[in-house]
Amino acid sequence: MRMHGYFLFILLLVFPSVNAQKKAEINWKSWAELEQALKKAPKPVFVFFHAEWCAYCKKIEREIFTNQKVINKLNSDYYAVEMDVETTDTIYFDNIKLVNKQALTQRNGVHQLALLLANRKGVPFSLPATIILNSDFAIKKRIFEYYTSKNLLNIL
Repeated sequence: MRMHGYFLFILLLVFPSVNAQKKAEINWKSWAELEQALKKAPKPVFVFFHAEWCAYCKKIEREIFTNQKVINKLNSDYYAVEMDVETTDTIYFDNIKLVNKQALTQRNGVHQLALLLANRKGVPFSLPATIILNSDFAIKKRIFEYYTSKNLLNIL
């Protein structure tokens, strides 16, 4: 019985410190979750397009999306969505079916949704691509380069 008491005591000491070490994260939404959230409570949308091979995308994920100020700002003022541009998932948004047609014929094919939001006239598709939409889902800002936490917070 005494052993159980020690075990319980140690558990009570360790458990709060494990929980306290959990860092806050960005509340990423899927496209379906975003659509529902926008219907309930419209607010601006932050979209981050990335790919497995994109070094600057990984650097943004590692250095910028772990910054507590960025996390707090995105979680409080925006709906955040991140998407691998090479996904072959079919995405339904606003009753429109979007797919990755390029995946059938190209290596590293880009999904229609990424092309729709992050395409620039006369410029090949490139990453990283960050799109900021207002609460009416109109494009407010498009960023096609690496940014620091400070840069991003100034933009947001």
